[in-house]
Amino acid sequence: MRAEQDGPEDRLRRFATIWSRAVFPATSTSLTRPEFEERLLPLARRLSEALRARTYDAEEGKAVGAALVEAHCTEPEALSQTLDCVDAYLVLYCGGDRLQEDLRARAARLQSAMAAGYAEALRQRTLAEQEAIARAALEAQGAVARALHATEARFRAVFEGAAIGIGIADLEGNILQVNGALLRMFGVTERVMRGRGVPEWTHPDDAPQVWRLYEELVRGEREHYHTEKAFSRPDGTVLWTNLTVSLLRDADGNPQYQLALMEDTTERRLLNLRLRYEATHDALTGLPNRTLFFERLEKALAAGDGQRFGLCYLDLDGFKTINDSLGHAAGDRLLVEVADRLQSCATAPGEMVARLGGDEFVALTTGTDTEREVDDLADRIMNALVTPVRIDGRELLVRGSIGIVEGPAGERGPAEVLRSADITMYRAKSAGGNRYEMADAEADARAITRHGLTNALPAALDRGEFFIEYQPLVHLGDGTVRGAEALVRWLHPQHGVIGPDRFIPLAEHTGLIVPLGRWVLEQSVRQAREWQERHGGTGAAGPLRVNVNLSPCQLTHPGLVQDTVDILERAGLEPDALCLEVTESALIGADDDLLKPLRRLSEMGIDIALDDFGTGYSNLANLRRLPVRVLKLDRSFTQSMQQFPADPVDLKIVEGIVSLAHGLDLAVTVEGVETGAQAEQLRILGCDTAQGWYYARPGPPERLHELALVDATG
Repeated sequence: MRAEQDGPEDRLRRFATIWSRAVFPATSTSLTRPEFEERLLPLARRLSEALRARTYDAEEGKAVGAALVEAHCTEPEALSQTLDCVDAYLVLYCGGDRLQEDLRARAARLQSAMAAGYAEALRQRTLAEQEAIARAALEAQGAVARALHATEARFRAVFEGAAIGIGIADLEGNILQVNGALLRMFGVTERVMRGRGVPEWTHPDDAPQVWRLYEELVRGEREHYHTEKAFSRPDGTVLWTNLTVSLLRDADGNPQYQLALMEDTTERRLLNLRLRYEATHDALTGLPNRTLFFERLEKALAAGDGQRFGLCYLDLDGFKTINDSLGHAAGDRLLVEVADRLQSCATAPGEMVARLGGDEFVALTTGTDTEREVDDLADRIMNALVTPVRIDGRELLVRGSIGIVEGPAGERGPAEVLRSADITMYRAKSAGGNRYEMADAEADARAITRHGLTNALPAALDRGEFFIEYQPLVHLGDGTVRGAEALVRWLHPQHGVIGPDRFIPLAEHTGLIVPLGRWVLEQSVRQAREWQERHGGTGAAGPLRVNVNLSPCQLTHPGLVQDTVDILERAGLEPDALCLEVTESALIGADDDLLKPLRRLSEMGIDIALDDFGTGYSNLANLRRLPVRVLKLDRSFTQSMQQFPADPVDLKIVEGIVSLAHGLDLAVTVEGVETGAQAEQLRILGCDTAQGWYYARPGPPERLHELALVDATG
């Protein structure tokens, strides 16, 4: 609780205090513990900043590790105590408000970088010691002829007192001398050590160049070499060392002996392997994580000719519901069970399963026949999810949506492949889920375009890229223009004119529909006022009206009524010159809270039109409780009248709707009129107004004025 109440600097200093108390006993320094804490404080600050940095910088972790060596934290326990302290307290005291899972992953990578920096600094320090020892050995060997008794004592002191292993052999590989540190490292007696020649100390993990370098040295072609080498101990364990071998020459410069200096790096290597595992595997499921998956994917995509890859991107259907209803602990157990099942599906060579995060998993297969193998892999995954998972006495049905990407190596990068798989997975989820879909280049392009349009929408409104076209509303009885419907368009810099069917759903999804709808209403109301001024105020049937569409998101916005009132007042337009169109589907099952703003607008004199009527499943009896004055029949009714004779059933349906509407004192407007025969048939059926290409396509506002003048003079 105290860590949460203290300020950032207090938490940082508390972390430095904990760190110094843990490491100080394993430090060879003349500083007091408080002085040592002050030396660690800037290192703690660097770790804190690296943990919360926007991008990960491994060099910060390496620098802190190297600084520990400079601070004389070179005892074996110092690095282990430091890493344990960072693992337990860095995120707690220095993490801030970022997502804990991201901070834990960043902390693990910082630990790995610290270990690497520590190891490199310690190696450099050891190399310096080794060079000093080598010089001492050379001086001792060269001075034997001049002052054997003095130099022998000095050489013995260095040889036996060194903390690193030292061995001397002749050029044939016969071991002549070894010190106690080397014997302890190998766990053998001097007799056993000297009983084996240098070429016999091979290991299966030896790099190919190790023995090539050795041969060059004993032939006198190089003076020294440095490498990492493994040795087998008698107890079956492996000894990993940093090995430096130098050539010793006699007074005449001829090769005479070889000197080996060894540093035991086994514990450090095991620690690095553990840190590497933690950095590349998911802590919850044990599966490879995003980092390791991308490494494998990059390798698969960089394979040679003839190689292919197949990727299954899985997202669980309804996982959020399980988390919300049963809790995150149950959700975690479900993820572990799913991970185990997925792991059992990918056991063939070239296959792997990883967890990307949350409830997202990927399965990868590689080889020459992945076109068939990836389908089989997806089938195995879907079958593995069929059996319910039992958690806390409940049987949970697990379903998933999979996006599949398959293709030859070398054509795409990892980011592009994963993006395509992600898009395809969401296509499968949109199709109902519990299925898999194959990636499709055209579908990917549409999704990418959709994403680009979504990102461009806010700036497009600020830059004035939207404009409005108007389609006339014509009275079927006398053919006069009564008004127009406002239809918004987007003039995109790259894609040209985009219709509302493409960007309105995106605007609704992002919430931009509210400011966009307000802009459309402002422009349309202002235009209606201009029409009235140019047309003399009113026509034979009253003022020219403008119809403006309202989306479901706008209906729930608390400022709808006040915004509409303000816009009408600023433009000086009477409410009866405005009609707001709401789709039938938006009002299906609407409660009083949703209808309240519409009722207030209707009471002000604004007409409410029920758009796309006839496409939903609303009860006709609900019409009496809706504050609507106009029914707009969907264009599907007019399309059925294109054939001659028209379908008598459709005619009866339209006639019944018109009769019902007029009985409720509602006007009827019809969309999609394309021929004179359709217009005449709709007039006979009693429809009031119509719009469609038969009269005019959507166009600039001036066209409506021209049509109105023609009607007035014609």
